[in-house]
Amino acid sequence: MRKYLLSAMLGFCAMNLCFASGASAPSPLKYTFAVVPQFSPSQLHQEWIPVLQRISHKTGIALELKLVASFPKFESELMRGVADFAYVNPYHVVMSQPTQGYLPLLRDSKPLVGILLARKDSAFKSPQDLKGQIIAFSAPNAFGASLFMRALLTENFALQFTPRYLGTHSNVFRHLAHNDVAAGGSVMSAFNDELPEVREQLHIIYKTPEVASHPIVVHPRVPAKVREAVLRALLDMTKDEAGRALLKEIRIPNPVLTHYEKDFLSLETLKIQKYLVVEKN
Repeated sequence: MRKYLLSAMLGFCAMNLCFASGASAPSPLKYTFAVVPQFSPSQLHQEWIPVLQRISHKTGIALELKLVASFPKFESELMRGVADFAYVNPYHVVMSQPTQGYLPLLRDSKPLVGILLARKDSAFKSPQDLKGQIIAFSAPNAFGASLFMRALLTENFALQFTPRYLGTHSNVFRHLAHNDVAAGGSVMSAFNDELPEVREQLHIIYKTPEVASHPIVVHPRVPAKVREAVLRALLDMTKDEAGRALLKEIRIPNPVLTHYEKDFLSLETLKIQKYLVVEKN
């Protein structure tokens, strides 16, 4: 019996030592990591898997990428606290507070800017020109590209328009390039990532005010030691060329610490709840 207890204690100590040292040995610690579906699942898988693998190798914490194809399903799961970690838009942080209280950990230092685009050869040069037109958006509650943008167009410009939701930023750009819609909402970072042959056909006719960029958040149920280990591993990626390349792929090239009160509390004052669209997933 003593031998059994000694063996169990040594095994437990070895597991903790492995976690503390960041070794890559197998670990029972496993958490899910959800990513907002701004782009196709295949693109997000390609961008995020190497990042999560590096974190797991560094910390011994297994992170399982969880992707869904639609915004409604992503938001439904976020509001139910399904994911342990998640990469979300700024307003998702606000939306999750009453029920789950996700904690912002890290974001890119560059602010989020929503943009309204039109074809360069079109007659649409400002929001006022879009009266009665079809405007494309990735999803109703995509913050800078759609939710905030639609609120501003309605409240500040009294603009009447027909929204068309196309699922991803890339779809918005392509429908614009093919002249299928009059204008389209996106964010600056997604537009900068688009193919040059698509970008060169479009121009920006309006920008939203700046807000804090998309954060990585964690559910309060995740132990503080795990949160801190994942956060350290992400910040450590800035120290080498390979890590910086991975961060650039997920659009967090210059990660900084973030907190709800400092970066996201002010979004509660925007009074844009009435523009949220609750869909069945």
